[in-house]
Amino acid sequence: MKKILAILLVLVLALGMFTACGGGADKETPADGGTKTIGFASCNLNDTFQTYVVDAATAKAQELGYKLDVQDAQEDVVKQQDQVNTMIQQGYDAIMVVPVDTAAMGPITDAVTAAGIPLVYVNRNPFGTDNPPEGVYYVGSQEIVAGQLQGQFLVDKMGTKGGVGILMGILSNEGAVKRTEGNEEVLAQYPDVKILAKESGEWQYDKGMSITENWLTAYGNDLNAILANNDGMAIGALQALEAAGRDDVIVVGVDAIPDAVNLVAEGKLDATVLQDAEGQGAGGVDVAVKAATDAAPEAVTWIDFVLVTPDNVADFQ
Repeated sequence: MKKILAILLVLVLALGMFTACGGGADKETPADGGTKTIGFASCNLNDTFQTYVVDAATAKAQELGYKLDVQDAQEDVVKQQDQVNTMIQQGYDAIMVVPVDTAAMGPITDAVTAAGIPLVYVNRNPFGTDNPPEGVYYVGSQEIVAGQLQGQFLVDKMGTKGGVGILMGILSNEGAVKRTEGNEEVLAQYPDVKILAKESGEWQYDKGMSITENWLTAYGNDLNAILANNDGMAIGALQALEAAGRDDVIVVGVDAIPDAVNLVAEGKLDATVLQDAEGQGAGGVDVAVKAATDAAPEAVTWIDFVLVTPDNVADFQ
């Protein structure tokens, strides 16, 4: 009897050692049973381009075996901060953010890095020309280049004389500021090209349309071209011009969303600038996964802009 009890005691001790040494849950295994999660705090999913970024990110995350939790801040910076704080509390493996306001990302950056979670900003750059702090990454495009491409295309098509309106995005966004700066940088080289007006359409189709209607009333035939910070506003401008019977106004957008590419192919939109949503969304997930697995990605990943015109539009359909 004593011998049997001794054997049972040895077995119990052995089982305890097995459990302590890894027979239970691995510390690297997520608490939900195996799914690793990346939080994605989007700025505004009413912005068509942002939906393409999210779609690409979702597909890439699935490919790499991660779940993507997408939250929509609807252009509310406080709401976005709350969403990110919830992601921190839930212990996500990495967090991606498209900033509502690039100038107000300090609290998010501080909170995520303090929690030791990799943070990847996508599409809108909070750091300007500076490198992100340790543990923080950026995937996006050099926004001023989009504006420069628009401006040079316009001059090449219109000539060195004419009146231009610029439809700007939300002015707290780096993209709106830098794209407009790129427009102005090019147009300033031509004294007879006049910027008649600059107004924020907040990235929205309907506001691009209403602003253009007002410009047609205010400037009439002096309005020869419209440069829009995104395709949504450019398409809104086209609708207003079509309703007014004005097919002589050059319109150029940014993003190369499918509707805009089709309009370029139809000869209605003069040009757009491809901002690679797939490259940014998938690239952001790739960087997030590398950072979460200690693979040391580059701090900044640039995704090139490409001018889309009737000459090359077939390549983007």
